[in-house]
Amino acid sequence: MKVRRVVTGHDDQGKAVVKIDEVSRDVVSFRPGATIANIWSSAGFPVDNDGFRDTAEEITATTRTGGTVFRVIEYAPGVTPRNHRTDSIDYAVVLSGRIDMELDDQLVTLRAGDVLVQRGTIHNWVNRYDEPCVVAFVLIDARPVEHDGKPLAAHG
Repeated sequence: MKVRRVVTGHDDQGKAVVKIDEVSRDVVSFRPGATIANIWSSAGFPVDNDGFRDTAEEITATTRTGGTVFRVIEYAPGVTPRNHRTDSIDYAVVLSGRIDMELDDQLVTLRAGDVLVQRGTIHNWVNRYDEPCVVAFVLIDARPVEHDGKPLAAHG
């Protein structure tokens, strides 16, 4: 998967400049059929835009405690299932293809152009179609969801 990322910053005079313009080099896979391009990450709120370091390299898990993760994932047809819940609010945009999001007792098909707000629910991404599906995700750290006064644990 090739994702071009363009990241801005400031030069020594404080002028706005492009600091990175490349095909993402931080591409990983944690399960067969899912290829991840890590784009950017931040720590703390509000985010600190001073200085410059490539924070894509700091992404070591699905989410980042006290921060954000921006990634693009390509799900191949027949991607290996991964039922999971994260302590985050996730904003997703389907860039191409189709994918099914399975919840406990529901299934919804998302298509190119659809957007999703994932709010700490257990879910699984399943590509039952003939073409890859590419989704852009921004994951923002959140408190664990509670039910009957007890946290629903992140897992998967």
